[in-house]
Amino acid sequence: MSAQIVPPLAAEDLERAARRDATEQVIIVDEGDQAMGAAGKLEAHRLGQLHRAFSILVFNAHGDLLLQRRADSKYHFAARWSNTCCGHPRPGEMTSIAAGRRLKEEFGIRVPLTERAELVYRADDQETGLIEHEYLHIFHGVYAGDPRPDPTEIGAWRWMAPAAIRRSLALHPSWFTPWFHILVDRLLPG
Repeated sequence: MSAQIVPPLAAEDLERAARRDATEQVIIVDEGDQAMGAAGKLEAHRLGQLHRAFSILVFNAHGDLLLQRRADSKYHFAARWSNTCCGHPRPGEMTSIAAGRRLKEEFGIRVPLTERAELVYRADDQETGLIEHEYLHIFHGVYAGDPRPDPTEIGAWRWMAPAAIRRSLALHPSWFTPWFHILVDRLLPG
């Protein structure tokens, strides 16, 4: 299946998304994922503060992974292909609840999610100067059907077999987010 392009947004929708990003808070953590406080999402990414986050991998019945190309308007790593969904729990929000919330917000779907792994990683975005430094909780789920993506989050989507993902990563590594490389190496079968 080829990529499904998400229709572009109106300027007011992009402005609303930018305001949302500017007011979101993340949970600052230590290397053991113990909460140390909160910070603005953009501030934490400017300073490279370690914060709690999650990534979701949603598969179909054939074992294909639902990928997204991040929207062109994303504040970092824009227009790169990545796993199904990523995000941050808000202060006081359980990570598993936040993962379900963001999957619904980004892709318009709800699926049962199971936490499968945790890891810490750091990635610098050379284009924006922002830094991903995250204590990452990784969730898996299964979904049948087509998603309904939010164009402020997702520019395109597709289902892709793990073997094809590995070939694409090898041929075009810059097309993908840095954390997706890590997720594929550590967690994707094949």
